Amino acid sequence: MTTTGTDPKTGPGTDPEADPRTGPGTEPRTDPMAETMERMTTARHTPPAPPDAERLRRWRMVLGADSADSTDRALTGQDAAMDRALNALYGGGGEKKPNGRGTAGRSAGLGASAPSVARWLGDIRTYFPSSVVQVMQRDAIDRLGLATLLLEPEMLEAVEPDVHLVGTLLSLGKAMPETTKETARAVVRKVVEDLEARLESRTKATLTGALDRSARISRPRHRDIDWDRTIRANLKNYLTLPAPDTATTSGARGTTGPAGSTGTTTGTVVPERLIGYSRSSRSAKKDIVLCVDQSGSMAASVVHASVFGAVLASMRTLSTRLVVFDTAVVDLTDQLDDPVDVLFGTQLGGGTDINRALAYCQSRITRPADTVVVLISDLYEGGIREEMLKRVAGMKASGVQVVTLLALSDEGAPAYDHEHAAALGALGVPAFACTPDLFPDVMAAAIEKRPLPIPDKEHQP
Repeated sequence: MTTTGTDPKTGPGTDPEADPRTGPGTEPRTDPMAETMERMTTARHTPPAPPDAERLRRWRMVLGADSADSTDRALTGQDAAMDRALNALYGGGGEKKPNGRGTAGRSAGLGASAPSVARWLGDIRTYFPSSVVQVMQRDAIDRLGLATLLLEPEMLEAVEPDVHLVGTLLSLGKAMPETTKETARAVVRKVVEDLEARLESRTKATLTGALDRSARISRPRHRDIDWDRTIRANLKNYLTLPAPDTATTSGARGTTGPAGSTGTTTGTVVPERLIGYSRSSRSAKKDIVLCVDQSGSMAASVVHASVFGAVLASMRTLSTRLVVFDTAVVDLTDQLDDPVDVLFGTQLGGGTDINRALAYCQSRITRPADTVVVLISDLYEGGIREEMLKRVAGMKASGVQVVTLLALSDEGAPAYDHEHAAALGALGVPAFACTPDLFPDVMAAAIEKRPLPIPDKEHQP
């Protein structure tokens, strides 16, 4: 008997007996191997899905104008304008552009014309976020030689201020004409104010707590006792006192109930250890010496150190000194009330004499046990290496807390002298790179004479 109907294997209106996989008079059976082979064959012959237009657009933007033929994607409107701005800076290859100018080693899109550069700076600020604009400006200064154009006031007004731009302006230094100095000063002040707004409150809060803890005393006078901390520290000494007999203390304050009953159980904390703080005085609790390498590679560190120096100098409980050096040593402590003045008092570039700078700092130390010296340098020493290490060892032996920062910036892993870093580490002075956000914690640990919060210890020298 032939049964008609819909069979999942053979289709509607067919005879199962004609299906070699089922046989006569049986229900259809599933062959896993056959199904797997069928799926693989189907997948092999199924054409790929059409490419996504948005993905092609993104690849076209990433790969640049030279990829137009391979992606078969034409850009229009804002995409085309963004592409022109990127190609002007990053357009690579050594072939000739339509205007006949080569692109090897430098883009031909901007030329040396100040108006065209100003227009390009305006375009990138229109099409890209501020963080990207800052990176593109930095690349333009390096790739297109725009540093000299920054000497023009109109150009400075068109750029996006950031730490790297400040470093470039400071490196121009004496070459800057008088007509540009006021504009440059305004650019530097904007960056400094942004950094202060970001770093000041946290730095003061962190260091104030560290200073308070470092000033804690174990035998405070009665009015200097911190009762909350004292009670918490002595809870283990809590004693339960027997309840008073109400028959003998009838009418006493705090007793209730009929005669003959016992009152509520009471207890007390026996303060074996008193915790308090010394009385505030007008004298500084700690002396901080920032010794900053102002060689050209340390530009971002100089900017951040100047801002931190001003913040630390504003704290009455700290006595802060800022010393910058190359082959000469300059003490900028008197200018710490205005970090912009400090920055314009530096001169990026030149050699490095760390030993000479440390000798000057050591000569200004009057309270070794209460002094923290922060050396900010990549440690490429041009002076006497053995004398530098002996000087650090001498300061450590006298009780000075010495901290070595290979960089004070957000630029990532810096280049530095590994041999000198390892030598300092052997003296108990670890050398590591520090971000501005970590700096308050590093200073707090140094003030309290705790182990420093070194990031990625396994990667440190």
